[in-house]
Amino acid sequence: MSSQAADVVRLLTVRGETLAVAESLTGGLVAADVTGVPGASKAFRGSVTAYATELKHELLGVDPDLLAARGAVDPQVAAQMAAGVRKALGADWGIATTGVAGPEPQDGRPVGTVFVAVDGPFGPGSGSASGGKVEALRLNGDRAEIRRESVRSVLALLLTELAGEHSGNERAQDTEQNGGF
Repeated sequence: MSSQAADVVRLLTVRGETLAVAESLTGGLVAADVTGVPGASKAFRGSVTAYATELKHELLGVDPDLLAARGAVDPQVAAQMAAGVRKALGADWGIATTGVAGPEPQDGRPVGTVFVAVDGPFGPGSGSASGGKVEALRLNGDRAEIRRESVRSVLALLLTELAGEHSGNERAQDTEQNGGF
């Protein structure tokens, strides 16, 4: 269990929100990290490890034409995975990992190419893949190091979004409380 995972569980629990995880190259490591936190069941809905490309479409609703044209290692695929797992598992937040851990390149992408994504309640129009955030990573190291850094990166992205949402909510509350005077 990482301190990031503990922070994710704590923030989601305080907010009364839930998380679902879609993983490819990390093969369940994100879910394992989050569920290693005591009390994770208050915030964690579940995960889908869609290692095979066709499962990204069948289980997570990723556009099959996108998969055929660009392969599984693509920023739009990551965004659709996050949105798809969020919808499929009925969570407030969805996060996703897709990439190449090695030892060989995949879909024309070199080892260490990773995309992490988050989809959440970003306001009007939320829930669509276009409402999500995607981060492109170029990681060095062996297979295990790339996978570990992918876990760290997707949790960091989620924490950034949770902090941004939280501070935005506080500002909205302050405006409501003070705006009428």
